[in-house]
Amino acid sequence: MQLRDKRASDEELRPIAERIRDLCRTAGVLFIVNDRVELAARVDADGVHVGDEDMPVAKAREILGPERIIGRSADNVEEALRAQAEGADYVGLGPVYTTGTKANAGAPIGPETIAAAKKVVSIPIVAIGGITASNIDAVIAAGADAVAVISAVVCAPDMEEVVRELVGRFATGGARNLAPPSLV
Repeated sequence: MQLRDKRASDEELRPIAERIRDLCRTAGVLFIVNDRVELAARVDADGVHVGDEDMPVAKAREILGPERIIGRSADNVEEALRAQAEGADYVGLGPVYTTGTKANAGAPIGPETIAAAKKVVSIPIVAIGGITASNIDAVIAAGADAVAVISAVVCAPDMEEVVRELVGRFATGGARNLAPPSLV
């Protein structure tokens, strides 16, 4: 579960983050904070996800320590390799398909880029961008270790049903555990 809010301040998000953290721990789900490394540290999140314009992975690691998960965004194989070299625990690779939730996401990379990255990147690959029940099978077949979805869930008439379907289809495709051994 990732908390992503580009507008609210860290102090506004802190009580929300603490509540989500508690819910995630009760459910046995990892809690990742998007972009905000200091907030992730303050609320004892399981990790953080950073992009090109955020704090570098090495600096995030200094703040969060070796036991926390750090993910890094990439939109091609070279950037995925760079994320790995920087010490990221996983790479968020995409957008795989056209997405409406991030205006500056760039052109879709397709599942072919996921497959190409799987050949050279050893850290888990989280496919992101435009993934739905109608195209998740291609993403699974390309070798994604996990998927990140927003619209497929929040725009669905029955969010719980869509989550069950996506999780079920992905689980049968061989999802990997992204948590470092210290968190498993």
